[in-house]
Amino acid sequence: MIIDKNIDFTSFFLYDIVLPMNKQRAGRNRTLTVSPEEYNTYLNTLLNSNDLSSFSLADITNSLILGDFFSAVSKIPHNCVDLLIVDPPYNLTKNYHGSKFNARSDENYKEFTSAWITACLPLLKEDASIYVCCDWKSSCVIYDVLKNHSIVQNRITWQREKGRGAQSNWKNSLEDIWFATVSDDYYFNSEAVKQRKRVIAPYKENGIPKDWDENADGKFRLTCASNFWDDISIPFWSMSENTDHPTQKPEKLLAKLILASSKPDSLIFDPFSGSGSTLAAAKKLERSFIGIEQNEEYCVWALKRLQKAEEDKSIQGYYDGVFWERNSRPN
Repeated sequence: MIIDKNIDFTSFFLYDIVLPMNKQRAGRNRTLTVSPEEYNTYLNTLLNSNDLSSFSLADITNSLILGDFFSAVSKIPHNCVDLLIVDPPYNLTKNYHGSKFNARSDENYKEFTSAWITACLPLLKEDASIYVCCDWKSSCVIYDVLKNHSIVQNRITWQREKGRGAQSNWKNSLEDIWFATVSDDYYFNSEAVKQRKRVIAPYKENGIPKDWDENADGKFRLTCASNFWDDISIPFWSMSENTDHPTQKPEKLLAKLILASSKPDSLIFDPFSGSGSTLAAAKKLERSFIGIEQNEEYCVWALKRLQKAEEDKSIQGYYDGVFWERNSRPN
């Protein structure tokens, strides 16, 4: 596809003034909140995309950049990123606290997708990996663009379980994550993402458990992760990682991508950082990161999450180096 260099890609977003809502939260609601004093403090620590020309890679590593992606990405050094994790706006009309993304034709969404992918590619190392999140409507477009710029390795589908159902259609409870690489030389650690699953029909060989172990909490086995994930729910109000972002990804999901496709000294890049789930997971797992986000409020939420990650490195559903089945971790 040929991209028109004269297109103003900021036109993909429409900006509205949205008044903050004073939400009354339940006592057990753990959704992240930021006081006015904290807001100003975090805001003063943000890097602005307009100032990046004077910064080196070391200066922006482990930082979140406030600004438009297409403006900021051109100022990041080439060949520095080991893992690209992207959660772009899906092809839906959605208001992201003042920044409204409008649904468009598949061809226009394909143009938008091709634009950000081609802008990211120069940043990637030769052995880098790529993960792109999408829903059923945008999945085909994402794949069609990815296969022209990278080697598509797999499609992950995760059962996010959201909503109470639908009356005139099938309940939409799945999303895709496309896994691609820059070349055939890439890092993948299957041991780091094995899942601990309950054994329903335990089998013994010569009286000895075969491929499972037993303790006071039950019978379990470690299994290799498949490309269907049914052990991850979206963040909700009782989880400390939860924010008011309308499409927040769970840290457990990001942890799987990070542990499978990066080493401790890797640099992870998230060009649409939102409320900072990828960055928080990367910090908790002791990886370096760079993020870009154009929404000031989301940046502030992300910075508070990063600060909390310095003291609390826990990721719900991931304990002692193992991913547990949903609702199966012993007390």
